[in-house]
Amino acid sequence: MLLDMTLPAVAKAAPGRRTPRCNVKLFAILRQPPGYKPVRVRESMKGYIFALLIVAISLFALACNKSDTVTVTHNGPTPELSPAAATPDQFAGARVTFNKSCSKCHGEDGSGGLKEVDGKKLKMPNLREGHALNHPDDDFIKQINKGGDGMPAFKDKLTPEQITDLVRMIRHDFQGK
Repeated sequence: MLLDMTLPAVAKAAPGRRTPRCNVKLFAILRQPPGYKPVRVRESMKGYIFALLIVAISLFALACNKSDTVTVTHNGPTPELSPAAATPDQFAGARVTFNKSCSKCHGEDGSGGLKEVDGKKLKMPNLREGHALNHPDDDFIKQINKGGDGMPAFKDKLTPEQITDLVRMIRHDFQGK
């Protein structure tokens, strides 16, 4: 395609001078594919903006309709529990015995201290630290069975198995042994 354009000069000449006139011939060979239709930039941008707006609104609506609860379905075989999870707490019975028979004087955490029992203020030994850590299990069992130093005897109130479990629980829970 050959373009021939003549452009008049816009600038005005100074007085006494002649107005210049420009003749410009542009030659260009432009090949355009068949069915080519020039697109106006403004109209195409409006389309992109509209499509982007629709996508944004759709994503917002989808996010707002999502429920807060998560449903998990498990259709496979039931996993086997580890031996630690399958075995019950070995000190559960001893803890009940301790809370029922010992915590009034020694405290729920075995820390002892000054306690008032039957109107008397007594200093109860700490089962967590101090000399209690050095006593052998037999001394604990003997003290629980016979009592002494302000402690009542539990020989008639607890079975030998309960007393042994109680000493094991004190060693495990309070002394970390």
